[in-house]
Amino acid sequence: MREHFATVPEEAAGTRLDRWLTDTLDGLSRARLQGLIAEGAVTRAGQPVTDAAVKVKAGEIYTVDIPAPTPLGIEAQAIALDVVFEDDELIVVNKPAGLVVHPAAGSPDRTLVNALLAHCGDSLRGIGGVARPGIVHRIDKDTSGLIVAAKSEQAHAGLAAQFAAHDIDRHYDAVVWGIPSPRKGTIVGAIGRSPHNRQKMAIVRRGGKEAETSFLTRATFGTVAAHVECRLMTGRTHQIRVHMSSRGHPLIGDPVYGGGRKLLPKTAPADVFATVSAFKRQALHAATLGFIHPLTGEELRFERAPPADFAALVAALKKL
Repeated sequence: MREHFATVPEEAAGTRLDRWLTDTLDGLSRARLQGLIAEGAVTRAGQPVTDAAVKVKAGEIYTVDIPAPTPLGIEAQAIALDVVFEDDELIVVNKPAGLVVHPAAGSPDRTLVNALLAHCGDSLRGIGGVARPGIVHRIDKDTSGLIVAAKSEQAHAGLAAQFAAHDIDRHYDAVVWGIPSPRKGTIVGAIGRSPHNRQKMAIVRRGGKEAETSFLTRATFGTVAAHVECRLMTGRTHQIRVHMSSRGHPLIGDPVYGGGRKLLPKTAPADVFATVSAFKRQALHAATLGFIHPLTGEELRFERAPPADFAALVAALKKL
């Protein structure tokens, strides 16, 4: 339990209690403070104040009792992580393909969350009162690349606000079937559950969420495939996979959106056939992640090259 005391200055008189406390206390979001107020954890002259909208008066002294964060209830597991950046507020990891981000029915453990609980330990200071890593964006299990997680409530709120405002710089490397024409452009189309298959996402006319992806063709491999850089202007489930497939250019290896089609010419070398056939995941890598540090205001930008299987796929296709 941490106990904080704060005195209302003249200039803050008339401000809502929850807003004033948010501006006064570091590391606590307004939503978290509203919860503490409702729980009776905020007192004035020894009496709980349970109305977050009450207007504070100059000279009043408020006490805020902040309980220690409760355990998440998920096992911390020592899993090797490629840590790109870490400080007291956040951590950036280069996630390998095959690693699930959050525990779920099909993957109850051995996830990125399990790994972060073990790696970060007591540096996770609590988000919403729970000791957990604050992951504000996801990468599909079989997509590799950069992902950021917050360690504190304040960092989580700051990152979430940047993602909501689409202020995060995210570039992905993808290898797609066919050659996009034109070679660069922007794909706009709301994404939601497919009306024909609820296990898939699709561009939908109604009920979806606005989605925008810009793309630039970096290299072509004969007339068969292309290396494309995609930039997310929004962040929807399977966005790049759905948008590129909608243009007739599914990602190679994508088992859901058509990337498993065999489009190699019969004249392709045997080793090219073998490499492409062995590539069983979507050819997608989160290569660049840029954002403003939510506490220091520093501009951060991280880049990581695609992993070995992706590089081998590109090398094989260059033989076409």
